[in-house]
Amino acid sequence: MRAPRSVGVSEPLPTHRIVDVALDDRTILWRSADIEQERRVAIFDLLEGNRFYVATEAASAYPGPYRILLRVEDGRLAIDVSDEGGAKLDTIIVPLSPFRRTVRDYFAICESYYQAIRQSTPHEIETIDMARRGIHNDAADLLIERLSGKIDVDFDTARRLFTLICVLHIKG
Repeated sequence: MRAPRSVGVSEPLPTHRIVDVALDDRTILWRSADIEQERRVAIFDLLEGNRFYVATEAASAYPGPYRILLRVEDGRLAIDVSDEGGAKLDTIIVPLSPFRRTVRDYFAICESYYQAIRQSTPHEIETIDMARRGIHNDAADLLIERLSGKIDVDFDTARRLFTLICVLHIKG
């Protein structure tokens, strides 16, 4: 098991966190019950514990807590960051092209995992789940790298945000 990783901010203050997250549902055409459950769990876990600090000049005067809206715009991830009261602070844009293969691989392994839960042995399920977690961990590392200089997040926050990025990619 991998230990949570810190990036950027040495000791997070209680305000360096997300208190509300929303997805732009206009970019999501369809969600299965499994994917909807993943979305709910990711949001719940994210809000229960996260470290999120916006390091851009436009938002650096406000240490949080933050409200965020995740959306896909022209093949890029847009993270609308607002203060706790809802006043917009900044929009962080992250190209999604580096994530395409990882998202595709993650969808494929998740589909195998959901099928395995319904019809495979515990050993087979565990093997697939280990592969799924490996892809998810690699994606979290990539997200931390791509957010560097814009947003500082810990490893667990990056994992949960990647799950939500995947939900935004579902096209039916």
